Amino acid sequence: MSNDFHQTAPTLASLAADLAAGRTTSRKLVEACLAKIADPNGEGERTFIHVDKDAALAAADAMDALRKANAAPSRFAGIPISVKDLFDIKGQVTRAGSRALDDSAPADADAPTVARLRRAGFVVIGRTNMVEFAYSGIGTNPHYGTPKGAWKREVGHVPGGSSSGAAISVLDGMAHAALGTDTGGSCRIPAAFNGIVGYKPTQRRVPLDGAVPLSFTLDSIGPLARSVACCAAMDAVLAGEPEFELTPRPIKGMRLAVPTTMAMDDLDPVVATAFERALKKLADKGAIIERIEVPEFNDIAPMSTKGGFTAAESYAWHRYLLASKGDVYDPRVALRIQRGETQNAADYLDLLPMRRSLIARTEKRIAPYDALVLPTCAITPPSIADMADDKVFSKQNLMALRNCTLINMIDGCAISLPIHAKDEAPVGLMLAAAGCSDRRIFELAAGMETLVRG
Repeated sequence: MSNDFHQTAPTLASLAADLAAGRTTSRKLVEACLAKIADPNGEGERTFIHVDKDAALAAADAMDALRKANAAPSRFAGIPISVKDLFDIKGQVTRAGSRALDDSAPADADAPTVARLRRAGFVVIGRTNMVEFAYSGIGTNPHYGTPKGAWKREVGHVPGGSSSGAAISVLDGMAHAALGTDTGGSCRIPAAFNGIVGYKPTQRRVPLDGAVPLSFTLDSIGPLARSVACCAAMDAVLAGEPEFELTPRPIKGMRLAVPTTMAMDDLDPVVATAFERALKKLADKGAIIERIEVPEFNDIAPMSTKGGFTAAESYAWHRYLLASKGDVYDPRVALRIQRGETQNAADYLDLLPMRRSLIARTEKRIAPYDALVLPTCAITPPSIADMADDKVFSKQNLMALRNCTLINMIDGCAISLPIHAKDEAPVGLMLAAAGCSDRRIFELAAGMETLVRG
């Protein structure tokens, strides 16, 4: 499946309209997704860890019956979606992309986010592959295979992580939206690497319960989908908020700040070209774009010298499992978690006021602007073959995560929009703002999404 599919692929709104008009049924949608998953020439086997075929078909029939009785729970009832393997689904084992949790008991309840999606009538088609325990931005998994990303499939490029299968399920039409998580870019990086849209909400808006944690300080739960409106609709459901009428902001008069500190360093030339092209299009339509220093971003790297929040908090969760099952972990993931062991209580407690100060100072600096605008990732998707080298992997992983992590650290919200032209390597543009600016980010993104696409 190429980027061409995305250009013609249905949105949640178009699917809802088709269902309402009787042009399709939930059963037809689910059967089509199942066929794509089962296609031996596709990425289904590497994209899904578990496909819930029987339950999905049963749910589809139930939604079709409810719609016939004018009792559909929402306009999206019957649309198939995928769920990252990090979330509890009642009756299923949550493996988090690992083999270390194979013998865990099945979940006795859905995670709140999964339950909310089901209550809206979305059909869960299966659990998507991911980086083991969500600890990388590249998207490789030695246990379940690595799904090939959108770019030059014949070569095989990484899908981005950690919500790797989530992105490919949407890209290839195996699901029409995906539930992912984002601790340092795990919704936005795979979106950028595959030419779709990924959203990281303000963390506190969406409950984290029922998802295996990576860093409870930084984890956020968000959607990956084909348009800004799709992500906004999913986000409202996940946050337990009523769906709102998404009104695109006019580009003329948008106040956008490009943070020159860190975010623009060492960009791949392809990324730099696509990003500057997008900025020029916005400026030509009347957006006010200012390049500003954000010196606060320089405080983030020192906070991560011993692995920061993520290493400390993941180590606290994993330490007993590592002791008993460490030999079955992806060695790269185990190594990153074990960095948390080098932190003592004082190291960790020092981070808390440092982050509070970082958030306050950054919010003050960016307050005059509608949003920050920056490349989602500093690089284009590297090849899967190149990831065999640990040094190359480490460098590329840091470059994939760098810009996205800035926003998690300031407790912000952010969206990634595709900006590459056809036949170019995928590149994402990120719009970000302080926490609780979610609706503004969606309005700005909706206003520019068609224009900035290459």
